[in-house]
Amino acid sequence: MDTMRERFIDVTTRLLDEDPRLALVLADISAAAFEPAQERHPDRVVNVGIREQLLIGAAGGLALSGMRPIAHTFASFLVERPFEQVKLSLVHQGVGAVLVSAGGSYDNPAAGRTHMSPGDVALLDTLPDWTVHVPGHPDEAERLLRHAYADGDRNVYVRLSNHQNAAPIAVEPGRFTTVRSGSRSGGGAGGGVVIAVGPMLDAVLAATEGMDVTVLYAATVRPFDTAALRAAVGERPDVVLVEPYLAGTSANAVHEALADCAHRVLALGVPRAEHRHYGSMAEHVAAYGLDAASLRERIGTYLW
Repeated sequence: MDTMRERFIDVTTRLLDEDPRLALVLADISAAAFEPAQERHPDRVVNVGIREQLLIGAAGGLALSGMRPIAHTFASFLVERPFEQVKLSLVHQGVGAVLVSAGGSYDNPAAGRTHMSPGDVALLDTLPDWTVHVPGHPDEAERLLRHAYADGDRNVYVRLSNHQNAAPIAVEPGRFTTVRSGSRSGGGAGGGVVIAVGPMLDAVLAATEGMDVTVLYAATVRPFDTAALRAAVGERPDVVLVEPYLAGTSANAVHEALADCAHRVLALGVPRAEHRHYGSMAEHVAAYGLDAASLRERIGTYLW
C-alpha cells in the first residue's frame, strides 16, 4: 500500500496536467517528487525553498489572481510556523487555498519537536470557515484531496500522515460514517458513542471489540457532523472522542452538538506534555495511550 503522501503526489501531478487553474507551491519538502510536473508546468509549480511564510504568501497571491493553489510541506511548517500569513494572506484577504500537510503529530519523532504538530487543527480552529480533512487511508486522501481542490475557493486543510488504517472507508466529505452500531435497547446507543478520527479507526475498532458501543468514523472534522452525532447518541449521550492530534481539539464541537441535553465527553489524543525521548511513531502512539490496549482500558473504564 502506498502512503497518503505518495498518493497526494500522484494525484496532484495528474491534476496539474488536467487543470490550468491549479498551482502548486512547495517549500523544498517533496520537491524532488514533483520535478516532472515542474518541468511540464514551470509557471504553476513553484518551490520557494525553506521559506514557509513565503509559501503561504505566494499561495495567497496566486489565489488573488484567480488560481486555485495547493501549498504543501510538513504540518509544523505549514500551519504553525507561518500562521500569521495563513491568517492574513488567506483568511483576511478573503481568498482560499488547499493546504496539504505531511508528518502529522508523530510521524518522524527522530527529527525532534520541530517536526511534530499535534496542535495544528486546534490552531486552525481560531480562524473562521476552514474545512479540515483527516483521512485515515490513501484512498480516502485521494477522495478528500480531489474534493478540496474542487471545493470552490474555500480554505481547506488536508492532514496527511504515515499513520494509517489497513483498509479505506467509503467516506463522504463532511459526513461521519457509522462503522459499528451499538444496541438500541432502551433507546440509547448501547454503551455510548466513540468517534474515531482518521488514522485512529483501526485502534478504536480493536479496542471496542465486543463492547456495546456505536463507532463513528470522522475523516472530515470541520465542519463537524452534528447531525450524525445527535442521531447516534440516542438517549445515552456518552461520547468518547479519539483524535490523532491534541487531546480535546474537537471537544467543543461535541459540546455544541449536544448543548441542549446533559452529556459526558472523554477526549483522548496527544497530551500537551512533551515526550522528549523521541523514539518511533509506534512508541509515541503507545506513550500517548492511543494504542488499542490502552484505548480499551480507558474507554471501558469511562463508559462502565
